[in-house]
Amino acid sequence: MIRKSRFAVVLGVGVLSFLLILSAGVACKKAPQNPAPGAKAGEPDKAKEINAVKEGVNEIAGTVKSALGKYFYLGQLPGFDILADGAIEGGDASTLLGKDVRVKAAFNREKPSLLVAQSIEIKEGEAQFKSVFAKPDAAAPADFFLQKDRADYAEIKITNIAKSADWEGKGKGKISGKLIVGADGKPVAISALDDKGKETARIIVDSISDYAAYYLKKLRLFDTTWFYFNIKDSVDPKLRAKAKEVFHAEIVFIGLY
Repeated sequence: MIRKSRFAVVLGVGVLSFLLILSAGVACKKAPQNPAPGAKAGEPDKAKEINAVKEGVNEIAGTVKSALGKYFYLGQLPGFDILADGAIEGGDASTLLGKDVRVKAAFNREKPSLLVAQSIEIKEGEAQFKSVFAKPDAAAPADFFLQKDRADYAEIKITNIAKSADWEGKGKGKISGKLIVGADGKPVAISALDDKGKETARIIVDSISDYAAYYLKKLRLFDTTWFYFNIKDSVDPKLRAKAKEVFHAEIVFIGLY
């Protein structure tokens, strides 16, 4: 009887395991898929195929997760920023925020993180799209910041606001800190911080590129960022002590390192 009971237990466990495996396989086959914008329910999800970026003009689709000025990016296409260099119906790229879009965009390996939009359509119905942008000859702007150029911007370490040699003659650099904005919301200075978070100096912002402003919005949840800039004129040594302002700069990019 004992042997029969053990045999029954083993047999029962085996049957149960088989049923679990079988049901899991069926569940996987029936698992619903989220179709790409424009695809009908029940159709194969071609998002991966559509968003496989290659040299030349690509057709991509997805939901706009962040946008500012002429730049935006899709949640389904991480690692790429999309440029819409021209007027978009209703305003600029920020009007696309949160919307499902279908985009034709050109890719050039010399600018591996950028797609230049040739046309943009927004989804208005189950399978209806409306054209809001068309510029088939659009090209990348001259001020676009290439990620490979980060190495050209060495860290600037301000040891003393009176020591002009810390920045003069270097042309360009980067520094960790926080952006200070004026009453109108425009950047006025970079608060340079040391490893302990203490302000060491302030850098006057003469201008900020569209791409840098776009990245500032993307990284808005971070307390500090790295600012990449072109170094301009130094502040008169007699005026530095008042506000710790040391030199003027043009911000070209903002990143986490």
